[in-house]
Amino acid sequence: MMSNEFLLVALIGLLGGILLGLAARLGRFCTLGAIEDVLYGGSTLRLRMWGVAIGTAILGSFGLMATGILDGAETYYLSIRWMPLASILGGLVFGYGMALAGGCGYGAVARLGGGDLRSFVIVLVMGVSTFVVLWGPLGPIRNALFPQIDVTTEIPPGIAHHLSNLTGIAMPSIGLSIGALILALSLWHRELWRKPKHIGWALAVGFAIILGWGGTSWVNEQGFEALPVVSHSFAAPLGETLLWFMTGSARPISFAVGSITGVWIGAFVGSMLKGHFRWEACEDPRELRRQIFGAALMGGGAVLALGCSVGQGLSALSVLALSAPVTFLAIFAGAAIGLRQLIEGFQPAE
Repeated sequence: MMSNEFLLVALIGLLGGILLGLAARLGRFCTLGAIEDVLYGGSTLRLRMWGVAIGTAILGSFGLMATGILDGAETYYLSIRWMPLASILGGLVFGYGMALAGGCGYGAVARLGGGDLRSFVIVLVMGVSTFVVLWGPLGPIRNALFPQIDVTTEIPPGIAHHLSNLTGIAMPSIGLSIGALILALSLWHRELWRKPKHIGWALAVGFAIILGWGGTSWVNEQGFEALPVVSHSFAAPLGETLLWFMTGSARPISFAVGSITGVWIGAFVGSMLKGHFRWEACEDPRELRRQIFGAALMGGGAVLALGCSVGQGLSALSVLALSAPVTFLAIFAGAAIGLRQLIEGFQPAE
């Protein structure tokens, strides 16, 4: 019989996922969209939404650490040795694949909730490719080049943890200060305040990340099962969700399954509320080929970087993992290269 703890963490993931799905459809919260707006639209509004979400998530996560609810060192991003080369290479590959596919894993699930059947292919390919590189035929090669080794040092690979060690200032205080600074800088923009709903949805995204950390940490502390302390990500959880839907009777439900399902539900509800739901399919084989290739790159890149645009750009950054800003910048650079190829080509500027 399945433990209630598995169901509880899945419910926590479901609730946070619904918020993320609604934010994608009603708040236009999107990684690639934010990057494209900055590079080609002359607008930083959606990038600032990311900043608001990140600042909120950092404040909430370090608030949980300050009260003892969350032990940052137990999180995946602070318990695995950081490999800078893997963050850069994986981030570049992921970002480039994201541009080719037209969005990240989170965005693909959200678009699927709006009836885009092309995104179903992206979800399938990304989920499978993640497992191929993580545990499948390419797993031994990946493990030989970039082994995911548990942290053995006293100080976790976190920005706040290292600054605390250098300065003697309490680690939660440093994290709270950084989160407040990021939030303030992101909100310091007149265009954003003219659209308060965008601020609201960005805050909701940050809260979803906090809910993941706080909820799973509480279950881990109070329960009997050795369940991991996690928050939202959209690379390996896609593969895990696919496996669960195929073999659910043989494996317990998880936070990942709840999260992915929640995003789909939230996106579906959001698209219906906006009147945007419609079935769409790919009519151009070249477009489908590009999206499949991009999805495969995203899956492999996310494994190398230990997370996707949400996993590293929000969840890892919320605990100020050293890998997070490096990976996020690499994803931005990879996406910029991919977008230039799609929009301008690689011809030199005249």
